[in-house]
Amino acid sequence: MARKKINPLFTNILVTDAGAKGKSIAKAPDGKIIFLDHAIPGDIVDIQIMKKRTAFYEGQVVKFHAYSDKRATPICKHFGICGGCKWQNMKYTEQLFYKQNEVKQNLERIGHLHIDEFKPILACENPYQYRNKMEFSFSDSRWLTKEEIADTQTPFDRRAFGFHKPGMWDKIIDISECFLQQEPSNAIRNGLKQFAISHNLSFFNPRAQTGFLRTMMIRITSTGAVMVILQFNENNQPNIKLVLDYLANNFSQIDSLQYIVNNKGNDSIYDQEVILYKGTDHIIEVMEGLQFAINAKSFYQTNSAQAYQLYKVVREFADLTGEELVYDLYTGTGTIALFIAKNAKKVVGIESVPEAILDAQNNAKQNNIANTSFFVGDMAKLFTDAFIAENGHPDVIITDPPRDGMHKNVIDQLLKILPKKIVYVSCNSATQARDLSLLKSHYTVKLSRAVDMFPQTHHVENVVLLARK
Repeated sequence: MARKKINPLFTNILVTDAGAKGKSIAKAPDGKIIFLDHAIPGDIVDIQIMKKRTAFYEGQVVKFHAYSDKRATPICKHFGICGGCKWQNMKYTEQLFYKQNEVKQNLERIGHLHIDEFKPILACENPYQYRNKMEFSFSDSRWLTKEEIADTQTPFDRRAFGFHKPGMWDKIIDISECFLQQEPSNAIRNGLKQFAISHNLSFFNPRAQTGFLRTMMIRITSTGAVMVILQFNENNQPNIKLVLDYLANNFSQIDSLQYIVNNKGNDSIYDQEVILYKGTDHIIEVMEGLQFAINAKSFYQTNSAQAYQLYKVVREFADLTGEELVYDLYTGTGTIALFIAKNAKKVVGIESVPEAILDAQNNAKQNNIANTSFFVGDMAKLFTDAFIAENGHPDVIITDPPRDGMHKNVIDQLLKILPKKIVYVSCNSATQARDLSLLKSHYTVKLSRAVDMFPQTHHVENVVLLARK
């Protein structure tokens, strides 16, 4: 029988960089790159190789010889288990450096682009409590630590109310305190958990699809308005009333209290009826005098303060005079379109999600903005010669596609109509770089600016200005 190959152990290795998906980077003695978790550039470590790939290794730190001066002490006791804030052990100034560096590397190495000016990354004023939306899950099969699994004598309470363990769809990590959303988020979650336990209400089992309590979403706007949406797996009206009355009577901050009865195979609410129990069916987000109605299903940037900074960068890069026809591709609920409308002659928004377009139209009406038009359809099929003939040739295009970037048909159409400027907003600078490389034959990349929307994580938004040659 063939002997199993033993993966190598590399000792006293310097961690040199932080890369995509929050991984740290070191170099093996044979020259191959090693991708790591839980290490910081500047650490000196021993690395056990877990997987060998053709061009790189995946490794695990087994010993620290020296700690980097870039390290910070995580403030969350769930750090390293939860997986939501992988960079909480890195100083915030260093997080910003590595985020900007990744954007620059992607644009230059993947896109082979020359950028006239890289503007400094825009930091988040408060790197904690910045999320306006959080989603928590109930489970009767809490994720256990290795120590708990080894302890066969202690009867552990398996009920949990928190986040999914990364890579484990059926295991929930019980969260006692999260630093990503302002209060009363923690108070509502912890209070509801204790109330449910004291009243013997059953927690959801994702494998068996049984149990009463399923999920909770909390939205909190920059003005402090609070929305809570509960998902129940069972249509038990007495218990639904019991839970919602508890929340209504104990948390006066809640402006919108709603619920869903969902007994399908997944937690998605977009095909579900949302029932209003108390208050309004929406809350209001405010930005530079504009009011945006946020309902249970609305998409809105999850960092309200940084969304404002992002949109200001878009407006600055577009540099509108009031005479331009602007197309806003992948407009979502029209927030960028409405934000820049006062600076444009007209803004045309395109989006594939009908509910988002309805939100955009309602928000335009709410804010008395008359120079916007919103259209629903698949971008690759709607953004055609016929559409442009009907709605006018754009002077400026703003595009904010999903992580996968723009469809080839969209890029082909941009190269056909050649607007004077394109402002490209992206949450994935790698696919942004790929798209920009396809446009560089006719455009110069004038400006690039990253915006940190998600402190304590590796995620970053980037805005690029392209000018027609």
